[in-house]
Amino acid sequence: MPAAVQIRGATKSYGAHRVLDGIDLDVRAGQVAAVIGPSGAGKSTLLRTVNHLDRLDLGYVRVFGELIGVRERNGRLHELGGRAIRAQRARIGFVFQNFNLFPHLTILENVIEAPLALRRHPQDVARRQGLALLERVGIADKADAYPRQLSGGQQQRAAIARALALEPELILFDEPTSALDPELVGEVLAVIRELAGTGTTLVIVTHEVAFAREVADVVFFMDSGRLIEHGPAAQVIDHPRHPRTREFIGKVL
Repeated sequence: MPAAVQIRGATKSYGAHRVLDGIDLDVRAGQVAAVIGPSGAGKSTLLRTVNHLDRLDLGYVRVFGELIGVRERNGRLHELGGRAIRAQRARIGFVFQNFNLFPHLTILENVIEAPLALRRHPQDVARRQGLALLERVGIADKADAYPRQLSGGQQQRAAIARALALEPELILFDEPTSALDPELVGEVLAVIRELAGTGTTLVIVTHEVAFAREVADVVFFMDSGRLIEHGPAAQVIDHPRHPRTREFIGKVL
């Protein structure tokens, strides 16, 4: 079975600043992977390349064996059209750090918008499944509320329900607690913790290193656009081998 996520030679620059510097990375199907490291390490950029929100300058990404955002022809990679890229993204859940809910839609409407737009289900079925997802993340009572009426933690839980609505095999989390007040972090981590036990492949960019140690099967430590160290969570976090990893872990734990 192909890797859930396979990244090879990922390179990305903004002007003279190289954000990703030739990264190779594999996540197996069913794994929970955490990507940690200091701010500016390139973690979020790397995550955004997995569903082609950011385009690589060099290298490629495969998800369950399929090239993402490009196709190969005559030994070269060519950008896919917008419709094909959107179809690929529909198979990959993405939870943003700032929620990205539609402010003019209710929470339930946010959750069912994509299944309806893609004509996955008739409206009554989509509503029923959307309510079940809101129940799963603990905010079914907020179905008819608008995002502005919810706390940050409730909005992020709604965003997770939205990501689950298309039944993705892979869900990407881009620092899902970084925009939350400290007292709201736990409620979002609890939802991710529950997801981690379902067999869905998760890739989580996070500053919550203790949480990564608890839920992740594999941890990737990045610094200055490079993958410095990776391995089982207990090894990378509790017994890091690279001096830079040890320095970082010593500051955050």
